[in-house]
Amino acid sequence: MRDEVDELVDSWNRERSDLDLTPVEVFSRISRLARLLDLARRKAFAQHGIELWEFDVLAALRRAGGDYELSPGRLIRETLVTSGTMTNRIDRLTARGFVERLPDPNDRRGVLVKLTPEGRVAVDGAFGELVEAERELLAELPARDRKQLAALLRQLMTPFS
Repeated sequence: MRDEVDELVDSWNRERSDLDLTPVEVFSRISRLARLLDLARRKAFAQHGIELWEFDVLAALRRAGGDYELSPGRLIRETLVTSGTMTNRIDRLTARGFVERLPDPNDRRGVLVKLTPEGRVAVDGAFGELVEAERELLAELPARDRKQLAALLRQLMTPFS
């Protein structure tokens, strides 16, 4: 079975046979899969009326468990955005009724951001759609190969974690 990356690599091999093109074979496929995943995510989230950035914040709160609340600083670390960006995102999510700000009982000056029931419905629905979309992207791989692929990608990512 051949794909468009094989054709791309064949062309480069003709022109630059002096190079080992294994990285191109791997990362060109990862790049193409990332584009497919991005489209699948956007579609899954749109079906639940949320955007990618909204999902990131709501999902961080949902994963927190318990009362589904985190400090803005923790949300910044979870979503890798600046404090100004997070403040804007919290404001917008609050306006939509997906989160609320509460006083932090452990810090008189601090606040906690809490997932509302409406936010939980939105993130749970979007996450369910996302998992199904991702399952479809992996449908051609047997379960054994999926586990092996996950392990190989983990190994590849470990030095960057």
